[in-house]
Amino acid sequence: MFIQTNPLKDKVEFFEAGSIEALEKQIAAKIEDNQAILLGVHHVQHNTAFDPKTGQRLYTAVVHFKAENN
Repeated sequence: MFIQTNPLKDKVEFFEAGSIEALEKQIAAKIEDNQAILLGVHHVQHNTAFDPKTGQRLYTAVVHFKAENN
């Protein structure tokens, strides 16, 4: 049996939190995890919205990780 493994080159992850500080902690932890598999941050996009049910702010982010160049 032949198993071929290809290195991970791109990865997009989504985050949401009730405060900007909590969102930053989530992203920082994931950056550290992804550095272990040689992925670095390529792009970050963040937004703030209001939850219509609670009326509170909801912070969201999309982080695009790409393979680090040697």
